[in-house]
Amino acid sequence: MADVARRTTELQRELKRHIHVFAALGDETRVAIIAQLSDGKARSISRLTDRRTITRQAVTKHLEALEGAGLVRRSRLGRESLFTLDPNALFAAKAAMDRLSAHWDDALARLKQSVESDNA
Repeated sequence: MADVARRTTELQRELKRHIHVFAALGDETRVAIIAQLSDGKARSISRLTDRRTITRQAVTKHLEALEGAGLVRRSRLGRESLFTLDPNALFAAKAAMDRLSAHWDDALARLKQSVESDNA
């Protein structure tokens, strides 16, 4: 049991390291921006607001949150800021979620084994 508790604590620490990514992805508009940038093309704020009912100022705030979480990168082209998806933060958060899934699979397998051995 001590090993399970240690692994649980390690997993909690790992998930906390990615909490800024999960928080940033907790907003529908930010997820839509990530989806829009997922083709790898750099886009300006005006391009990201095309066909949206959201203001440039609102998109700017969302991009700042995504940039703070390491999900997008900003570059300059003249006076314009361009944004691109940086998938590394997503990959790291996904790896943490995969470890969480494996942890739960292990816990459920131990529970199943315990229940079955009690019924035998």
